[in-house]
Amino acid sequence: MSEAMLSKVRKLLAQAEDPACTPAESAAFTAKATELIARYGVDRALLAARDPTTDPVGDRVVDVVAPYARDKAGLLAAVADPLRCRCVRRPAGSGFALHLFGFASDLERVDLLFTSLLVQAAHGLAGTAVPPGEQPAAFRRSWLAGFARVVAERLRAAEAGAAVERDAPSVALVLADRSDRVARRVAEVYPRLRTAPTRRLAGSGFGAGAAAGHRADLGGPDPVGRPTGRTPLRGPPR
Repeated sequence: MSEAMLSKVRKLLAQAEDPACTPAESAAFTAKATELIARYGVDRALLAARDPTTDPVGDRVVDVVAPYARDKAGLLAAVADPLRCRCVRRPAGSGFALHLFGFASDLERVDLLFTSLLVQAAHGLAGTAVPPGEQPAAFRRSWLAGFARVVAERLRAAEAGAAVERDAPSVALVLADRSDRVARRVAEVYPRLRTAPTRRLAGSGFGAGAAAGHRADLGGPDPVGRPTGRTPLRGPPR
């Protein structure tokens, strides 16, 4: 991101995180930060359409570790898909190695958002009491599922809004072409890829997690590019 954009996003997120803010004020600041990040993604896509060297298709591997590795992998997918990236989950020890594919600018956005949202999810879970008589792990898995579902919905809305705002006939075609190119790269690397079966979760935390997803800051405190490679990430409490 440019320094000007970075400065704006940091300021908005600092305001959103201020304990003195009302929920409405915090939501407004967060929405603006998300809007700026979405605009950045569209702008980079349009620039790359004119000069492909500015934003090549690439990949990186992100490690998600226990506990709740499968649930954190689901959160990563929930962030990646709206931002036109694809991820392939591979077992790795007690967790997973998520092979991410996307354009450089979109991988940058996924990285900063996922890192921030993992921290927010950990804080949210730590502040949410498990109902009496319920198995804590089951509650937390369903909480994370609700959190991821709402985050994905909000990101899709922000991306769609940024595309419409540009009001250029080529935007939809450019974004669709980027998604197709990423899908082709995935197919080249994983020609026999299979879709994972749908999970069935028994916990009652989905609603609380969804509410936390609505409150989440959809922008990282330090939205800058990180080098590609394996990135070990820690997650929610046991």
